Amino acid sequence: MKQRSYRTQALYGFAVLGLGTALLTACSHSPDKRPVSEEAVSNAKMMVRADLDMQGVLNAFASLDPKAIENITPTQARLEPTLADAVKKVLRGQDKSTDPSVLVPGVTSTDRSIPGAAGPLQARIYTPQGQGPFPVVVYYHGGGWVIADREVYDAGARGLAKQANAVVVSVDYRRAPENKFPAAHEDALAAYAWVSKHAESLNGDPTRLALAGESAGGNLAVATAIAARDQNMTPPRHVLSVYPVAQNSTSTSSYQKYADAKPLNRPMMLWFIANATQSAADLKDPRIDLVDADLKGLPPVTIINAEIDPLAEDGRMLQSALENAGVKVERKVYEGVTHEFFGAAAVVDKARQAQLYAGQRLKDSLK
Repeated sequence: MKQRSYRTQALYGFAVLGLGTALLTACSHSPDKRPVSEEAVSNAKMMVRADLDMQGVLNAFASLDPKAIENITPTQARLEPTLADAVKKVLRGQDKSTDPSVLVPGVTSTDRSIPGAAGPLQARIYTPQGQGPFPVVVYYHGGGWVIADREVYDAGARGLAKQANAVVVSVDYRRAPENKFPAAHEDALAAYAWVSKHAESLNGDPTRLALAGESAGGNLAVATAIAARDQNMTPPRHVLSVYPVAQNSTSTSSYQKYADAKPLNRPMMLWFIANATQSAADLKDPRIDLVDADLKGLPPVTIINAEIDPLAEDGRMLQSALENAGVKVERKVYEGVTHEFFGAAAVVDKARQAQLYAGQRLKDSLK
């Protein structure tokens, strides 16, 4: 038998150590030392699949003791630790700054109010160094349309401003259950309409617009491109959709394989759906069920997926639907990382790579 290289042996050893540690931790938390639960075993196996830097973030996240949000209220869930908090913990453990201006130099940000569909929305405007006018990217955060905001997703939006050399407008749309579907989609479109008319006031070029988003925001980005086409608005030149919600089934192969993954799992998605929608009919609306929407005539689309993610198959299905509609689309799946990895570029190498890739794809369309 050939000997493994030193690096391979080390990586394998760390993976086995991570599995053993996870199992021992699960046992130690069992008051009567009963056999480890199936969920603990599954989580431990997931840690072995994850890259070491991703695993470090997941370990930090677990140490923050997040509650299962499917068992608490939306108000409580919004106060729970996030993967962004875990990234900051990893940085502090490495004696590194958590200051966004240090992590992403050359980008400034300001908060302001912009009009939404039913009232003002808070937005964060990221501006790169240099002479404008710059292209403008309207960005929508994730959180299942229920939790999170522009602050939680600051790193992803800030990174895009840097890598795409563009003004990025990150929008806090209305959240459910206080404002159920289609409130978020209406706000997403209203924000894009405002930016298309006021880009110059942001040191932006109104002829070079794009849409971007993560998770639920990845859905909003594509849905907004469709609505902009249908309403004869200034068309975006590109759509970046990072691990989007793209269809209405929670029984796809990736939902089954990663049903209990972290930080996103199937019970959480069911909770998001229950809180965000008013009825089963909403799930058939093409703004949610993108794979069955009319996708013809959309600009080029970039889809980014994480391997360890219930939504991975959503991305593949959306890619296929776009191709069938004649839309230029490119999709990359990053192995060894989980949902929410995109904003972890400060500590996860695959996230850094994904932001570089996304930035270049936007640049190519926004020349």
